[in-house]
Amino acid sequence: MNKAESADLILKLYDLRREPTMRAARNWMLSFFPASAADIMQAMIAQETSGHFRMVATYWDMAASLVNHGAIDEEMFADAHNEHLVVFSKIELFLEEVRATMNSPKFLLNLETLIMKMPDAKEVLTARREMIKRMFEVRREMAKNV
Repeated sequence: MNKAESADLILKLYDLRREPTMRAARNWMLSFFPASAADIMQAMIAQETSGHFRMVATYWDMAASLVNHGAIDEEMFADAHNEHLVVFSKIELFLEEVRATMNSPKFLLNLETLIMKMPDAKEVLTARREMIKRMFEVRREMAKNV
């Protein structure tokens, strides 16, 4: 794989993220902050959220699969993306329970594998969760003042 091929695939992934349904799903995922595996399971089965959750989660798992299998340069992917870290940070603490509940031990395994290769993965995920919490606290405060 050469850098130009990686770049081309990364740009194609970006184009997929711009599709209107995917954009709506990504916006929903940003506001989704599960407190338990049950919250994730509910999001996966509720008619109004199931498509959004599955679209975003499986998109990033697919993208991670391309990286894990060498179709996209890992360093280039990491330089171009961080949304997958935000998505996984929301799910990580509950992933084993979700996998057990679903009887699906490979659920989001590509995404987990890619992210956990990072030497400071746990710290990065914790920092992302804290960043998201702060962001939503600021949004709540701004909404009160409008």
